[in-house]
Amino acid sequence: MFLNILVADSGKGHVESMVKMMQQVPSLAAARFTLLHILDVQGKQSLSNGMERGARLLAQAIDAMDLKPAMVSTVLRQGDIKQTVLAVADEINADLIVMGSRGMGRLQSILANSASQYVFQLSRRPMLLVRDDLYIRHPNRLLVAVDGTGASDRTLQLACDLVRGVNGMSLRVIHVSNQRKGSQLAERVLERAALRARRLGVIVETEVRSGEAAKEICSAAQDNNSDLLVLNSPDRRPSVARNLVDLDKLLGTSISDYVRVKAPCPVLLVRYEESPI
Repeated sequence: MFLNILVADSGKGHVESMVKMMQQVPSLAAARFTLLHILDVQGKQSLSNGMERGARLLAQAIDAMDLKPAMVSTVLRQGDIKQTVLAVADEINADLIVMGSRGMGRLQSILANSASQYVFQLSRRPMLLVRDDLYIRHPNRLLVAVDGTGASDRTLQLACDLVRGVNGMSLRVIHVSNQRKGSQLAERVLERAALRARRLGVIVETEVRSGEAAKEICSAAQDNNSDLLVLNSPDRRPSVARNLVDLDKLLGTSISDYVRVKAPCPVLLVRYEESPI
């Protein structure tokens, strides 16, 4: 579970609302939050004014998120947003990064120099992406996609940790089959997931869908009025390429990249390496 959470807050969007609601989830009650605000200013006078303005924004954010002073720290930096978020996440060893997202498509993200897209591609840490154009609700209805790998097993466990023992919170597990009417394999994947969830103390609903995985995951979130989508997003790049943005993924081959743009709710992308069950 997440105990050391970095919130990259620009003072815009719905990140503050999401963080406020996250604190109402019992499994996150012990989490510490680090609020990061990054200045984009030049010159001594501009820097001085920017520091003052940034300090005010951080103070306002603490109030807006209703954070307990003992459980929050603030970081005010000047520099490139993308690199600074990655650097601070490493410095504090964050186990979750929370960022706002404009919900731009892949090529548009590259051309617009999207900070959240850049961090998502280069960080190996889990990320909670909150699109600016979404209405944020308390995460009562969670949706998790499983694919029969060890990584999706661990993703399911994380989702169960979030909902276990909480009245009013539910978890739906889906598997997308590439066969039109599903398959016995899909049923076995979901049976295993339901059994694993029961062993973790959570009763889940299951659903098989067929078609293109990314689109069906988003459709399931829409049809079930999900408040939070949990999805494994493994880093498949070789170690020598982990300092480079994966253009193939950015241009359309990544399920998680499609989902982060199209999902009708915030998306929690976790970074578990795949392994067969």
